[in-house]
Amino acid sequence: MKPDIGTTAKEETASMEDVVVRGVSIDRHQAKLTVDDVRDEPGVAGRIFSMIAAANIVVDMIVQSVSEYGTTDLSFTIHENDLDAARKLLEPIVTEVKATGLITKKGVAKLSVVGIGMRSHSGVAARLFDCLGKAGINIQLISTSEIKIAVVIDEAEVDRAAQLTHAEFGLGSLTSGAAAMQPLG
Repeated sequence: MKPDIGTTAKEETASMEDVVVRGVSIDRHQAKLTVDDVRDEPGVAGRIFSMIAAANIVVDMIVQSVSEYGTTDLSFTIHENDLDAARKLLEPIVTEVKATGLITKKGVAKLSVVGIGMRSHSGVAARLFDCLGKAGINIQLISTSEIKIAVVIDEAEVDRAAQLTHAEFGLGSLTSGAAAMQPLG
């Protein structure tokens, strides 16, 4: 007779959240686009991202600035191979939605730190930002969730940033396989 097949739920191990950051990953060959001073009105973001989606361009990070004076900046990242197509699609939309312009930049990469312990420990973002700042690495975009912080930086700096981040969070001292610096893309 076979044992029941399925998922077994176990209690959370106390040590799961003791390790604040479990890993660092990098995603190369990214491009950053910013629709500058776009009207902060319902449907504008939908119009922009519908055009991108219709062209089968995958959007990674999306960051919208605080709306001041009725406008906002809408920034996002895509793979750099899709930049020319995205630019051609968005230039008419930028005019249509009465944005100030479209700013694009190749040669950026995303660095992410992940760990379940981040949800119960304060100061992880501060440590990451301080580590990068002391090394003279400028953060262009920031995106966070309960267990992940992602930043966009110049691609030329991403290897050094990953090494510094790895050292900052003591990932080399974890047991083998518990932490990894994984290049993506």
